[in-house]
Amino acid sequence: MQTIGYAAQGPDSALAPHVFERRELRAHDVALEVQYCGVCHSDLHTARNDWGWTLYPVVPGHEIVGRVTAVGSAVKRYKVGDKVAVGCMVDSCRECDQCEHGEEQYCREGMTGTYSSPDRVTGEATQGGYSKHLVVREEFVLSVPDGLDLSRVAPLLCAGITTYSPLRTWNVGPGSRVAVVGLGGLGHMAVKLAVGMGAQVTVLGRTDAKAADAKALGAHAFLVSSDEKAMAAAQSSFDLIIDTVPVKHDLNPYLPLLDIDGTLTLVGQIGPLDEPSTVPLVLGRRRVAGSLIGGIRETQEMLDFCAEKNILPECEMIRMDEINEAFERMERSDVRYRFVIDMASLQA
Repeated sequence: MQTIGYAAQGPDSALAPHVFERRELRAHDVALEVQYCGVCHSDLHTARNDWGWTLYPVVPGHEIVGRVTAVGSAVKRYKVGDKVAVGCMVDSCRECDQCEHGEEQYCREGMTGTYSSPDRVTGEATQGGYSKHLVVREEFVLSVPDGLDLSRVAPLLCAGITTYSPLRTWNVGPGSRVAVVGLGGLGHMAVKLAVGMGAQVTVLGRTDAKAADAKALGAHAFLVSSDEKAMAAAQSSFDLIIDTVPVKHDLNPYLPLLDIDGTLTLVGQIGPLDEPSTVPLVLGRRRVAGSLIGGIRETQEMLDFCAEKNILPECEMIRMDEINEAFERMERSDVRYRFVIDMASLQA
């Protein structure tokens, strides 16, 4: 299947139209026409090879919503016309202990990413959702529940599950005290989801510039991290801190905010951090952890939860040819809170 997308040809190139071939359907494959695709910070990092593993040319995009156009001969879960979604992975070994437990993101052989990842059969680089069409193994396709606005679902496939998974892992529910560091694409979803689970939610920011936004999103409080008195008064106040900051930063101001046995989980930065002090960790049996998206079963659970609670991201719709400007604005944090590409704007 010939299709068109927007690709980076190298780390210094802008994204531009790119014609390429999607594979023919295998027995367990689902083909879909992409209707909406979210824009994630990971797309920007990958396009610029910030992590050192990009395979060029690369078509980014792993927050994908569309409709099924064809299915392979052995597909049982989907039919032509179904509303479906695809997130950050399109395959795994499907046989290891992690895959069997529904944690395909931690596949012992490594998950197959939606883009810039070797296909498990051909070895060719996968290409993502900044394109007209997608072909995915059926086990990695998700159903979009009725009632959700399709134009706003896409960011749930990364920003949503990235924050939902640690909330579930650390058993957040009514009475839980959750803090969210950073109110961007990930942070605003963490707030909405934690509130939906019944938690008391506080947003942390360097200034009070986003205090009103935090309250509008449902947060119960806003804590200015540069206010030493307020930070001192908030010590031992939280069971879970979700840190969404996507760059190198200092964890030391946040660790004393955890209660005994509390956890700070990193979901934004992939790479180095400033040197942390072990004092609050040892004295309070506190811990620092990381979390990577979620498995397929948990991602479907998240979509169903969002449909039940009517939780959707705040989105700004853009055309495909505005993607390079969107990348620049994302670097400046000039988006509230997630870009979504209307893929109808991508013309053949």
